[in-house]
Amino acid sequence: MMSIPRFGSVIYAKEFRTLADFYRKVAGLHVGESTREYVLLTTTDCFLVVLQMPSRIAETITIETPPRRRQQTPVKLIFAVESLQMARKVAAANGGELHPASREWSFHGLRRCDGVDPEGNVFQLQEA
Repeated sequence: MMSIPRFGSVIYAKEFRTLADFYRKVAGLHVGESTREYVLLTTTDCFLVVLQMPSRIAETITIETPPRRRQQTPVKLIFAVESLQMARKVAAANGGELHPASREWSFHGLRRCDGVDPEGNVFQLQEA
C-alpha cells in the first residue's frame, strides 16, 4: 500500500480519465493509482482523487467546448506551479484554460491566476 499525503480532495468527473490527465499535466501531479472508477493523483504534500460520477448524474451533464464555467460551487482547487505562463499553454493544449496574464494577481507573495478545467470547474494556480 502506498503512502498517501495527509491532505487531499476529491472531484467527481463526467470523464474522469480526461480530467485526471488534465490535472496531472497542468499541476504536475503523479498517478498513484488508477482503476476503472478513479485516478489517484499525488504530490508529497497532497492528493487529488478524480472519481467517475454516477452515470445517472453524468447523463444530465453536457461538456461544452470551450468548457462552460461552473461557478456555483463553494470549493476551488489550488495548485502550485513553477510557471503560470507555461501552465497556461499546457491547460489550453489539454482542453482547459488559464486566464490571461492580465488577470493575474498577487496574494501572500505569490502570483495567482484562475482557470477552468475541461469540465468547467474553476481552479487556481499559484507561482512563487
